[in-house]
Formats: sequence, C-alpha cells, structure tokens
Amino acid sequence: MEADGLVVLVGTGKGVFLVSGGADRSDWAVEGPYCDGWAINHVAGDPATGTIWAGGGGEFFGAGVWRSGDGGRSWQLSRLTRGTMDDWAANDADFARMMGLSDEALPFGSEFEQIWSLCHAHGTLYAGTKPAGLLASRDGGRTWERIRGLTDHPSAESWNPGAAGLVLHSIVPDPADAARMWVAISAAGVFATEDGGATWERRNRLSNAEACAGHDHPAAPANGEVGHCVHNMMRAAGAGDVLYQQNHHGVWRSPDGGRRWDDITEGLPSTFGFPIRVHPRDPETVWTLPLNGDMAGRFPPDAAAAVWRSRDGGRSWQALRNGLPQTACYFTVLRQAMAGDARDPAGVYFGTNSGSVFASLDEGETWQEIARHLPTILAVEVLDRAV
Repeated sequence: MEADGLVVLVGTGKGVFLVSGGADRSDWAVEGPYCDGWAINHVAGDPATGTIWAGGGGEFFGAGVWRSGDGGRSWQLSRLTRGTMDDWAANDADFARMMGLSDEALPFGSEFEQIWSLCHAHGTLYAGTKPAGLLASRDGGRTWERIRGLTDHPSAESWNPGAAGLVLHSIVPDPADAARMWVAISAAGVFATEDGGATWERRNRLSNAEACAGHDHPAAPANGEVGHCVHNMMRAAGAGDVLYQQNHHGVWRSPDGGRRWDDITEGLPSTFGFPIRVHPRDPETVWTLPLNGDMAGRFPPDAAAAVWRSRDGGRSWQALRNGLPQTACYFTVLRQAMAGDARDPAGVYFGTNSGSVFASLDEGETWQEIARHLPTILAVEVLDRAV
C-alpha cells in the first residue's frame, strides 16, 4: 500500500484485501488475502498513522481483532473469545501445536462469537460484537474492556436478533465530543450516549406515527417507533445531529440525533436495502442501494444495478447507473459494504457478495469496477492518507 495514497479496505469471508489507487485514485491494484483466511466483518483505518484493524471470527476461531501498523505487510491478532478450535486443542496436543494455541485464558471467554464492527475515534478503538455488545480499546486494539452501560440497558432482555443474529453493526461517534456516540443494533434499534457510555437512551420514535400506520411486515414501523431492524446508520457532517439510516423497511432521517425519525423512502424503488452513505461535507447528500425485497431475492430491482442519490435530504431521489451492470445483475450489497472518501468531488465505493468492488470518483455520476472475483465482500471502508 502506498504510504500517501488511497486504499479501499475490503473485508471478506476469506480475509482482508487492500485495493490501492494511489494518490490520484487510479491504476487500482489488489493485495491480499490477509488475516489467515478469517471471515472479516469490518475493517477500519487511522489516516494519521496508517494503522489498519480488521474484526471478525466465528464459531471455529472465536472472535478477534487483527492489527497492521505497516500497511498490511504484517498483522498481529488479539484473540478475544474461544472457538471450537480451542475445545479441540484442549483434547489434542498435536492439533494445538499445529494451530499455535496455548491454554491461555482469553479475556471474554465465550461471551460472544464475532466482532461485527469497528470505529476509531478520539484515540479509542471501538468494536461491536455478536451477540450485541460494545467494546473499547485505549491501546490500539491490544487490550479491550466492555462498555457495560449498553449491555446492561433496561431493554436488553427484549432485544431480538435479525436474520444475521443480534449484531451491533453501526458505531457513530460525534467528531467534536468524545462523550457522545450512537450505535445501531439489529434488531434492537438505535441507542445514544452523551456521557461516554455510562448511560444510553433508546431512540427509535417516529415523528409521525399516523403516516406510517398499516404496514403488516414484522420489521415495519409500529407502536409509534421506527422498525428496530436497523441495517446501517451514519451521521451527517456539520452542525446539529442529522442521522440517516437504512433499515429493513425504508430509509429514515433524524434531524435531532435520533429523538425522532422521518420516513424519506418515497421515490425509491424499494423499502429494502442494506447500506447508507452520507456526503463528507454536505448533510443533504446521501446515497443508498435498494434491493428488490427481503423475500424476493435481495438483488437490485429488475436485475439492473443502481445507486440512488438524494441531494435534498431525502425529499427526492435519482438513480445513478452509468457504469453499473444493467442486465442479469443479481448481486447483494451488504450493510457495511459501502464507503466513501472526503475528496472533492467525493468518492463512493461499494462491494458485492459476488466479489466485485465498484468506485465512483464523481459522487455517483459514473462507476467503474476496480476489483473482481474476490470472496464474498462483507465490508468496505476507505483509508486515505493523501488528504
């Protein structure tokens, strides 16, 4: 990876890949796989140091966070929970030697099976887990502590898993105040803290409950609240606490940090999709990638790919198709598989479960495929050291 360039960080079912575009976002080159073939649910980078973290795991390996301080050339693993391989190793010394395992105690035992999300902010690395919990590391991912104010929330016993399990997938810090943060859990909804994680408020209230009545889908708005099955959430730049979310039943905007939510789905071809992306400077510009429905195959409507963009905070939407496949397109773009850079014009990137990475360097007007034939892509993020 070039020290002063842009790299797309790609988490897949078979490790991490780095797609480097250099200082001018061209001549894309793929490096990897890294992280010993682990399923990597999310990747994060620190542009100040170039450090990259990758979180994942599963039933066999347990959960862990990988760290590279040299652009991906070498990686160190902090294992956090036990997996099936630890049980095998306890009864088979040869297997233990082959896997390089010892009988050391892992910090969280068997409390969770995967790291699902990562976020580096204000000098702290945060990790969301499956089942849903929030961890924090003050030393770059080497050691971790649980943020129990969220785990011990009075509503925790009522949290229900989505199809992928009970996962904490969105970690949204306030860029100006380290004590303020939002998280989203599928399927428990949005939570916010204003005291550094000591206490959390559940924030899922509809702004207009009457306008959202009549839906019979179990993930749809009900009882005065937006559906709790949030798929992805992001904060807009600038003053105020504007949040956007794509959930299981629509796209929603909050003008006040999640205290109330407005439905902005009208104009999109579907209420269903996974990712959401907000412009790095303009709080009114947002991108999403609708799919045809949760029970209809989860591919682009009419099998023709499009990223949909709003320039007015969701009041109207435009389909952006130039360079994307328009026939026989059956891929899925998962909840953490869309990202962006902060250049002018802003770049937008997404990865597919069929192993392609697409990039737009002009805010969605045109698209190019910058990588293909990768394993199933679970996450896309951007590390840009050139700005």
